[in-house]
Order: sequence, then C-alpha cells, then structure tokens
Amino acid sequence: MLKIMLACSAGMSTSLLVTRMQKSADERGIECKIWAVSETALTTEYGNEPCDVLLIGPQVRFRLNAIKEQTKGEVPVEVIDMRTYGMMDGAKVLDQALKMYEDWKNK
Repeated sequence: MLKIMLACSAGMSTSLLVTRMQKSADERGIECKIWAVSETALTTEYGNEPCDVLLIGPQVRFRLNAIKEQTKGEVPVEVIDMRTYGMMDGAKVLDQALKMYEDWKNK
C-alpha cells in the first residue's frame, strides 16, 4: 500500500484533493492511503505516520527546503503544480505521486 501525505497551510483545502485522488486510485485498482495535514502539524504527523510520498500545496512552496530537511531525505517531497492544485485534479496529482515514488525507488 502506497502512503501519500499532502500538506498545505491549514490541511482543509487539500481534503477535496485527497478525496479526488482516492477516487482515482480506486478506479485504477491502486491501493493507497492518502491524507492531508496542515504544514504546522507536519512534524508530528510525519513522525507518527510515515509516508512514502509527501506532496505540499503551492501555498506553502516557500517551505519546500525546510520540509525536505525535516524528512531527512527519507521520502520524495515535491510541490503540487499550482494549476493542477487549483483545478483539484486528483488524477493528475496521483500520477505525480506515483511517478515520484517510482523514481525514488529506482534511484
């Protein structure tokens, strides 16, 4: 099971995206656990519930390097494309997460 964590400024705007990503995963038969947290809760959440991929919302892209340091290079971390995020395109964000995971495994 692939574990995908999304972090945004409050964790609420991403909840719709999580729902759409999960729907896309279910339609494709991909077993995933996808959840959203606020970037302020990220330290606690990452420590309690490790993930395989961490995506951050474009509104907190300025924290990318700090988040990468926080995860100590244990997982791939990227910013969700602003346009894709704005359109709440769950399938496209899921594709991004899957590619990140595959690239990470094969490096």
